Amino acid sequence: MLPGRPGGARRRRACALAAGRTALAWRHMERCAHGFWLADAGPVTARPVLTGRERADVLVVGGGYLGLWTAWQLAEAGADVALVEAGVCGHGPSGRNGGFVHGLWDRLAELTELFGAAAAMDVARAAATTVAGIAGWCEAQGVDAHVVRAPMLEVAAAAAQDGAWEPAVAACRAAGAGDQVAEAGPEAVQAICASPTLRRGALWRDAATVHPARLALGLRARLIERGVRVHEHSRVVALDDRPGGVRARIAGGGEVAAGAAVLAVNHASAAVRPLRGALSVASSHVVATEPVPDVLERLGWTGGESIADCRTMLHYFRTTRDGRVVFGWGGGRMGMGARRRALLDVDPGVQDATVDHLHALLPALAGARITHAWGGPIDVSPVHLPWFGTLRSTHYGFGFTGNGVGPAHLGGRILADLARGADTALTRLPIVGGLPPRRFPPEPLRFAGGSVIRAALVRADDAASAGRRTDPVTAAVAALPRLLGLHLPR
Repeated sequence: MLPGRPGGARRRRACALAAGRTALAWRHMERCAHGFWLADAGPVTARPVLTGRERADVLVVGGGYLGLWTAWQLAEAGADVALVEAGVCGHGPSGRNGGFVHGLWDRLAELTELFGAAAAMDVARAAATTVAGIAGWCEAQGVDAHVVRAPMLEVAAAAAQDGAWEPAVAACRAAGAGDQVAEAGPEAVQAICASPTLRRGALWRDAATVHPARLALGLRARLIERGVRVHEHSRVVALDDRPGGVRARIAGGGEVAAGAAVLAVNHASAAVRPLRGALSVASSHVVATEPVPDVLERLGWTGGESIADCRTMLHYFRTTRDGRVVFGWGGGRMGMGARRRALLDVDPGVQDATVDHLHALLPALAGARITHAWGGPIDVSPVHLPWFGTLRSTHYGFGFTGNGVGPAHLGGRILADLARGADTALTRLPIVGGLPPRRFPPEPLRFAGGSVIRAALVRADDAASAGRRTDPVTAAVAALPRLLGLHLPR
């Protein structure tokens, strides 16, 4: 099997068989980088390219959720903000994801192991404000981001996944936060979504789904309305960070001088030399069905719950306002640092496998037409948590690990405080300052080794889902990240 080609020939044969069984469902599937959400939100007129010279209190680099929320918080505090984006705001991962919104209660066991019980609770409580914060902002600002507040179901879809949530549930109960989660037996799971593959799980109560592109573009629109200078197609080619301020040079000749800068650039953070060892990049891929409200009624999946299984390379799925199912899989390819590979966005082999997985987990959808398939890069820290810090006058955030909608809202508040030089409870959180306590190997070892390990993890997941024993070599390779205390993108 070739490293970085998930499932190899066996998976391609399986996909071919699935395609033959569901030819009507696959017909007319649109494969593109931007996908369903951005197509549904509609086009926007790009903001002017920065060609002249500007000054600002704070320069925000990056127009995804993290940069947009940071700019919003800074503008609320009265700062003069300029935001530059290499493409169009909201058209990167922030406009393409699954639209799950939740905090970090499901990570409380790992938080406690890393930081101790008290500091772990500080992080979890801070992240717990994001669901209400995003929903409240949308209501106050008149942004229809299709917010649906409903629990997130973490579910076993195979015997090997049973109980995967128990350490997190135990950690919540030990910390006095047991009300955040309820274990769900088979009857409770089937009442949420009556697919025969779903067994038992845990319901994380404080969660929501959003239309990710509408949220990102709504933030963009409100920032423009309140006078934040937003420049698109304005890629930063050099950032001179000296004591007392920064100067950014823009492709095409523009320049911005500011007292501080914020780097909110997702996987492109790997281009920043001090951050390279703290960031790994891979792709996640998503498909959307045609509207299938009748199927959802038969499944009883009408409450808006988001669902994720417990594979290492997990599946995540939710419904939309018009009755579609959006289904994602974290089984894409590794990236090499900040280099952009086309297959991180559009990978027909992985997209076909994602459809196959959709049909296996939700067989009631086997006859539904797949309308869109897309993907994009995700940025992962070695501890699987977002991380924030400062390099002279430049402040950064990265490592959202595919769960960025909620934590980016928290991150915007953290980075705004850092950029203003404020000492707050948020800037004292243990996920702020310096770099994560673990590192990834350097490139190209990270890419080569990560690709081999990811392929093994996919094989191990497939074997477990089929009730087969994983072969010894695959099991040994798949165990390496855990033995090294590292997390690969999932």
